[in-house]
Amino acid sequence: KSTVHCILHANLGMNKVFARWIPRMLTNEQMQCRVEESQLILSQFEADQERFLDRIVTQDETWVHHSDLELKSQSCAWKHPGSPLPKKFKVIPSSGKVMASVFWDSQGVIMIDYFEKGKTISGKYFSDELRRLREEIKTTRRGKLCQGVLPLQDNAPVHIALECGFTFLPHPPYFLAMVPSDLYLFSRPKNVIRGKLFDDD
Repeated sequence: KSTVHCILHANLGMNKVFARWIPRMLTNEQMQCRVEESQLILSQFEADQERFLDRIVTQDETWVHHSDLELKSQSCAWKHPGSPLPKKFKVIPSSGKVMASVFWDSQGVIMIDYFEKGKTISGKYFSDELRRLREEIKTTRRGKLCQGVLPLQDNAPVHIALECGFTFLPHPPYFLAMVPSDLYLFSRPKNVIRGKLFDDD
């Protein structure tokens, strides 16, 4: 065994590695769509580099649970060599949760919309939400509408967006690098409320 190990590592220079995790197997059409839409976004950026990022308004939804377990790293505690290990009892997560729809830009959060229980996300609901967003932008981001708001959302119905006066940026299919809400925004407040119990929404 040791001889084989030596040959593999020393002579052949091989290492044992895990397979790279890829979230989804894309079709050729989806990969081509990624290229075309990314090139379109890049051309828009190059045409207006100073204002392009400030014009983007990102929207995404996330579930907020009434009770969410603390991460193992968050429950670390100092101990002496002779003292017993601290114990932490598992809390059964509450079934209560609420979905928050968050709109934000480079300056911060513009609007948070909490979905009512039992209500479905229809075209009418989405158009009403966009109209509320428009009013919020008028009051909290003066002048932004004149510059031309560029909403970025992965599942926005284009025809409804146009009715509300918005032209959405194209979102390449299953492109995780274009989801700043999951990578940056949602993880921070969720870490703050993790381990706390809330009685209601």
